[in-house]
Amino acid sequence: MFSLCIFSQQVAEQVVVINIEVPVRVFQNGNFVDNLTIDDFEILEEGIPQRIQAVYLIKKRTVERSEEKKRFVPSTDRTFFLFFEISEYTSEIGDAIDYFHENVLVPVGNLIIVTPMNTYKLRNQVLEEQSKKELSRQLKELLRKESLMGNAEYRGAVQDLIGLAKSLAASSPDGPGNNAAQLDEYTLSGYGRMPVEKKLMKYLNTLERIRKLRRVNQKKLLDFAKVLKNNTGQKYVFLVYQREYIPQIEPSILNRYVAQYQDKPHVLQGLYSMSHTSRRDISFNVDLVKQAYADSSISIHFLFLTSAIKHVQGVYFQERSEDIFGAFREMADATGGFVDSSANPASSFKRAVEASENYYLLYYSPDDYQKDGRFKEIKVRVKEKDFKVLHRMGYFSN
Repeated sequence: MFSLCIFSQQVAEQVVVINIEVPVRVFQNGNFVDNLTIDDFEILEEGIPQRIQAVYLIKKRTVERSEEKKRFVPSTDRTFFLFFEISEYTSEIGDAIDYFHENVLVPVGNLIIVTPMNTYKLRNQVLEEQSKKELSRQLKELLRKESLMGNAEYRGAVQDLIGLAKSLAASSPDGPGNNAAQLDEYTLSGYGRMPVEKKLMKYLNTLERIRKLRRVNQKKLLDFAKVLKNNTGQKYVFLVYQREYIPQIEPSILNRYVAQYQDKPHVLQGLYSMSHTSRRDISFNVDLVKQAYADSSISIHFLFLTSAIKHVQGVYFQERSEDIFGAFREMADATGGFVDSSANPASSFKRAVEASENYYLLYYSPDDYQKDGRFKEIKVRVKEKDFKVLHRMGYFSN
């Protein structure tokens, strides 16, 4: 005879509680609103309202006010990232660095500097041991040197384009010819006696080389987002990007060449391509990069440095920053950051710092949290108020 044994097994469900921190900046007519309470805020995740557990008002590194349904210990330590995407160091950039050291940086927290060549980290000990003036001097010298070395090929290619455009202008149909006074010795010796068809092809190839040099690396952006995520406390990225102009052959001169080479299709194709080759297709997935930076819980402040257009006879300079400007602006918006366009970097730094130093920290625990690796979209609102609200767009549930 067999006896039947019945085992009763109790299954315990593991409840995962995740706390999400959301830095929020609220503005009215450009001024930070500092009198909001926990009841003024509303948070939605994937469109579903969430229960806010705590709200802290932070000014610089100080918790000015708190309202808690559940207690948290917010970290107000600050890490600053100065990220320079520049091809030429200018005295105005130096003024911005001076402002940052004099008015923002204190010997608490860390400073990480990304130049066109390397990444440097200055620890508290260095900030305490050296004067702000000396640190500023060292950083300016470093940036001057590495922007020069790191972009030598790019600047050389731009100078080649200028020389080629000037030479093509001088030797164009109905143009003044190779011995024109407008051609300097470098242009004349380098390109003046080169056959026109060869100059046109070299110009086109140089445009393509510049396009590749200006390509933004998606892996580099994503790797940087990982570095940012691993830093604790509040993280501020000041992305300084320099306006770009690409020297072009004047349209009227290009049209003369088009008329001259109607019987040479291979040359015509190159001529038609010249007005498009310098356009930069966005070489990275903007949505993926935006999500990665939002997940890192940082604030990107995008400072776009403008400059006057150069004037060279026979050449016109066309801006080629608009493509990447839109992508970087979206990245800043996705992190709740600040965007400014100015010829005065110090002024831009000042506005970005003022916009970033005051903020609220909101905490909530998502209902029915699922560790599925998906990106969860966050929306923060101020109830019954028409305020400008800046915050990160979401996080990855992993």
